[in-house]
Amino acid sequence: MPDEAGRTHDLIIIGAGPVGMTIANLVAPSGIRVLLLEALPALIDYPRGVGMDDECLRSFQAAGLAERVVPHTTPHQWMEFRTAKGRTFASIRPMTEAFGWPRRNAFIQPLVDRVLLDGLSRFDNVEVRFGHEVLRFTDDGDGVDVVARGPDGTEAAFRTAWLVGADGGRSPTRKALGIDFDGITDATHWLVVDIANDPLGAPSAVLHCDPARPYVSIGLPHGIRRLEFMVMPGETEAELSGPAGLHRILGRVLPDPAAARVIRSRVYTHNARLAARFRSGRVLLAGDAAHLMPVWQGQGYNTGIRDATNLAWKLVAVLKGGCGPALLDSYEAERRDHAAAMINLSTTVGRIFAPRSRVLAALRDLGFGILRRIPPARDYVLQMRFKPMPRYRDGAAVAGSHPAVGRMFIQPRVQLAAGSQIRLDDAIGPRFAILAWAADPSAYMDDTARGIWRRLDGPILVVRSEVELGTAEAAVGPDATLVGDPSMALKQWFADAGQGVVILRPDRFVAAACAPQEISATLAALARALHLEG
Repeated sequence: MPDEAGRTHDLIIIGAGPVGMTIANLVAPSGIRVLLLEALPALIDYPRGVGMDDECLRSFQAAGLAERVVPHTTPHQWMEFRTAKGRTFASIRPMTEAFGWPRRNAFIQPLVDRVLLDGLSRFDNVEVRFGHEVLRFTDDGDGVDVVARGPDGTEAAFRTAWLVGADGGRSPTRKALGIDFDGITDATHWLVVDIANDPLGAPSAVLHCDPARPYVSIGLPHGIRRLEFMVMPGETEAELSGPAGLHRILGRVLPDPAAARVIRSRVYTHNARLAARFRSGRVLLAGDAAHLMPVWQGQGYNTGIRDATNLAWKLVAVLKGGCGPALLDSYEAERRDHAAAMINLSTTVGRIFAPRSRVLAALRDLGFGILRRIPPARDYVLQMRFKPMPRYRDGAAVAGSHPAVGRMFIQPRVQLAAGSQIRLDDAIGPRFAILAWAADPSAYMDDTARGIWRRLDGPILVVRSEVELGTAEAAVGPDATLVGDPSMALKQWFADAGQGVVILRPDRFVAAACAPQEISATLAALARALHLEG
């Protein structure tokens, strides 16, 4: 599929935001030829996302970029909700690292975006073109023809096997496809201000639920303070963004607003919208192009990265792994419902934070005051158990084989035979994997199952107590690798699950679970679910 320079592309991504760049970073190691087209001349630098969850960091780990991202985060970010009088009526302080990373993290998006962009320089098969606006595209069933206008006004034609629109909430890609984007746009607006050399010095994220003017105060990495204020009726963006307006509104929080070192400011409108479809032929939508949600749980950014992680391995499987295009239908089947759940959560939290009347605010404060006295209810909020976790009931998995199927697998550290301890995903790599407790399931594979597993090209890890490592009796077959379980987290998981083998997808969701002797039948079922051809 040649472009204007005679090269070919397997994948074109429209939009060099975090979602588009994450997809590119995840698919690039497979050798897929990627072209990233961005209409803007450079990365966006205005204030955007500030909350990153453990699932997101796990995705960056898969892309080999987590260690570069972490310096721009603050782990274990706490969140407090306070009344107009300053009393805390709810706290969120999750301390779990079940997926290998802290559940909540503050971060600086422009700096993380730069890590994602720099990460693409590792790959000769990825090209990024800024200042290239996509004018039109045509899907003929065998590929997609794309026409873009470059910085000098010249039009360039490209052809690709698959096209992903990761081009934001106003997505021209979605509009060109005629896909509905149903939902609501909040009538209120919010002024967002980032300030250097934090003038408050408080580490938590605090939502001040004052009906007179709700505002948010968030401590960010590198000594940056994020403040967000509700814009009241009659106020304009021009008024609030000028020096006098900024000083006036910052004066509600800072003792000396004139001395604040403002980095950037912007007025936002909150939206809650969901695309009717995430796929149309050979064109797919991801991130804000597919869904928009209010900021209250910081899940817009994270939901987009989940899209990228889910979609990336499936594109690789179709382009390089021998899976049929029908596998990509599972992207919408798996991601759309969860995006809707996150929209509902963010909308609900927004209503709690900024009720329309003082009466509702008083009732809220009373209700949460009662809940704080009930330990199970208090812990439900503190540990963030209200967050809807992805559960893929229909899609690229062996449905009904076990309750764990379609859920994200844990990520403890495992011990290698040489004695070092690493995170589980680093022991596996960004690919399929069979993980088994004690027994080597490869001993029960028939020839057909072995052929399927060779095509999926994943490792087989046998988990035992670390005290067994290094003994002659601990040996496993030539197709398997033995690892230890120093934290006993895997022992606990397999004991609770009641099954000795799980097959993990590249995005670390459980694709199937079975007993060791059922591995051949389970792999055959998985091959059908993945539309593995031939």
